[in-house]
Amino acid sequence: MPSSAIQISRFDHQSMTESMTKEKDTMKIAWFKRIISPEIGADMAGYGRGDHSVAKLDDLYMNGLCVDDGHNRILIISFDLIGMDEAIIRRNRRSCAQLLGVPESHVLFSCTHTHSGPHTRSLNTEDSQLNLPYIEKLELAIQEEVTKLSTALFTDCKVGFYSALCDENRNRRYTTADNCASFLPYRLEMRPLAKGPVDQELGIIYFFDGQTRAPLYVIGNYAAHPLASHSIGLGGHRISADYPGHFRDTIAAECGIDSMFIAGAQGDVVPKEDEQGSDAARSMGVALGKAAISAMIEITRNPGRFHMNDATVGACMTHFTSPLRKKYYGNRDSMPLFYAGKREITLDLQCMAIGDVCLVGVPGELCTELGMEIKWHSPFRRTFIAYNATAYFSYICPGNFLVSGGYEGDHHRMSARGGLKLVNAAVDALYALREELIPSENGNYPDDLEQKLVNIPPNQ
Repeated sequence: MPSSAIQISRFDHQSMTESMTKEKDTMKIAWFKRIISPEIGADMAGYGRGDHSVAKLDDLYMNGLCVDDGHNRILIISFDLIGMDEAIIRRNRRSCAQLLGVPESHVLFSCTHTHSGPHTRSLNTEDSQLNLPYIEKLELAIQEEVTKLSTALFTDCKVGFYSALCDENRNRRYTTADNCASFLPYRLEMRPLAKGPVDQELGIIYFFDGQTRAPLYVIGNYAAHPLASHSIGLGGHRISADYPGHFRDTIAAECGIDSMFIAGAQGDVVPKEDEQGSDAARSMGVALGKAAISAMIEITRNPGRFHMNDATVGACMTHFTSPLRKKYYGNRDSMPLFYAGKREITLDLQCMAIGDVCLVGVPGELCTELGMEIKWHSPFRRTFIAYNATAYFSYICPGNFLVSGGYEGDHHRMSARGGLKLVNAAVDALYALREELIPSENGNYPDDLEQKLVNIPPNQ
């Protein structure tokens, strides 16, 4: 199959059990949450080998949401984990799809990338750090929860979206006039000079009761490494979901509902108070949670702007191929065994749409510049990045990072054009999926609306 091939899968399950049938324009959801914290004493995945957990600050969770529009069904699961190997993702994505009777492209995994959890991704050919007993328990937990979903009673709902600006993150690179990058975690005094691009969009997908307008479930999407709580000493040895956990806790405490956090393109982006401890994680999570609550209020009060009536769901899978950098050819110290020795790599991408909002699942630590590039070129109303979704393939950077250097550029395994190949493949998939779900009358781009110079939609 050529590298530009895009597989769009749709299915019809109206012949399934009577509890799952519905009107064409009625959306239904079912969800779960489950604690996936490792035992205290497990090695921590954040800063390399030898970091043992000695306490638990808060629990790690996997949060799953199944969305059904009457003809198609999708499943999203977010894990409070640093990332997962491609083989683990493929294996469990396939089993979830079989349990739900959907194509594999309709199952999206994403990891928040907390550094205060267990080892679930391989960094090199010496995989002794991989926590295999934990992974076995995790896979069993996934199977159990998705099996329950396959026969669950779904809840009728409506869906809306919002985009909020949240000034809670910053780029961790500083580039000098001669285009040399400094990694700011190692240059504390230079942090005030941080000037790199940063995506400060808090994306919201909100599910609510169509009759009472009562909240049911919300997804939040934001870009910043979960590194607020990982302070020196004890702080780096406590199991924690970091600020995404406090985001969910804030919504649960104030709204009485469950929620999901999906990490955005945060490869070179950190919290403003990174590595400052539990108070920093709590402060950031609460701030994002409050912004999400405000967004839910705005969605409810402005249906003409933010409701997605008769929304459908759909998904597609694509892939791209890139040569590897020469320094990673057969490098046993920096490539997992299943990639070692290869001269080029093929990686999956996923697009998953809920109405006119689309999630793009990427295979590693995508830098914020590339995530913003995908958003700028997307034909969907809003597009959000799902971090570490199809594989863990380290940092994925713009080509110029290989010129300027720095931590992210040094860990970019593909050739300089690898990031651009990812962007192009993702944008092609977004156009193909939107045309499938929301056909346009004038070509493949949604330009069939009369846009005024200042386009302020009415409040309906």
